[in-house]
Amino acid sequence: MAKRRLNKQQKTRIQSKQDDITHQNTSNPQLKGRASKKKASMDDTVLGPELNGITISHYRAQADIECIATGDVVRCHLRANLPGIVTGDRVVWRRGQNEQSDSGIVEAINPRSSELCRPDSYGKMKLVGSNVTRAIIVIAPEPEAHSNLIDRYLVIAEHLGLEALLLLNKADLLAPNSPTQALLDKYQALGYNSLAVSSTHNTGMQTLQTAISEGCSIFVGQSGVGKSSIIQALLPSEEIKVGELSDVSRKGRHTTTHARLYHFPSGGDCIDSPGIREFGLWHLEPEHILQGFSEFRPFIGRCKFRNCTHINDAHCAISQAVASGDISRERYNSFVYIVQSLSDVTIQNGG
Repeated sequence: MAKRRLNKQQKTRIQSKQDDITHQNTSNPQLKGRASKKKASMDDTVLGPELNGITISHYRAQADIECIATGDVVRCHLRANLPGIVTGDRVVWRRGQNEQSDSGIVEAINPRSSELCRPDSYGKMKLVGSNVTRAIIVIAPEPEAHSNLIDRYLVIAEHLGLEALLLLNKADLLAPNSPTQALLDKYQALGYNSLAVSSTHNTGMQTLQTAISEGCSIFVGQSGVGKSSIIQALLPSEEIKVGELSDVSRKGRHTTTHARLYHFPSGGDCIDSPGIREFGLWHLEPEHILQGFSEFRPFIGRCKFRNCTHINDAHCAISQAVASGDISRERYNSFVYIVQSLSDVTIQNGG
């Protein structure tokens, strides 16, 4: 169905409201007065006062908005010329008709602290969540974890300024001296925090609850590692779809269909991301990939040549650090692989 066309006055009013939010135009008395006049010119008879809210989920031209003041969730329409809304957005909205109304309208979207994207079916980047503060990278003994996959998640986390937590699920299946434990030890040595849990046996879940009791987390990882099972254990009153490993491929089936924000009973939030297989890295530049490897940073800027690619270049400080053992050969090879495949690098995800 085609979008309803707005008249010039409506477009001006909505744009003014968005500008007030994103650029703080109300600091200018002239602009503030102008915006107030426009605001009073329409909708005041059918809409309540402006309220602060958070986007719980969205469906094309509508979104479920939680009122910060009352905690109730209202299905809201979106102003036609608003920028795209996404789960996790902080918004300004107005309730319809009266305080008991179960509908409303979103007036403006507040600036985001972070934006998490994935490619859509046409290869274009699409927002799947905003204002995330923590990336929980879930691995398990089965399906087997791969360091290059973890590195890609870490690059995204570092690029967005997110706290990264490596979470080992199915810890009860971890064999002594297993490659998965060695993998965790390697990232711990790099300064990344890790936890071991079993969502099936409820082991370590209290420690996890404490670790995520503030901010907003997103769980990422291969299909079948148990992301949905972990979220279900943390949210026993919610109905989270949980998949099983395929008997043939031993890979997980994707279960989540819409991004949704949940509140943990002990504090903190999470966005349960859509059941997708990939987050793209191709929108990043090679220097972003370089910065995403935290142990590389002390050597950045020390190469002899300013245009050094750090891949088979002479007098490269990064390569010299690898030769001296200050950077592991495995992590360096992972960096090279990601940079050389930026045109089609994706992060497998889902489940």
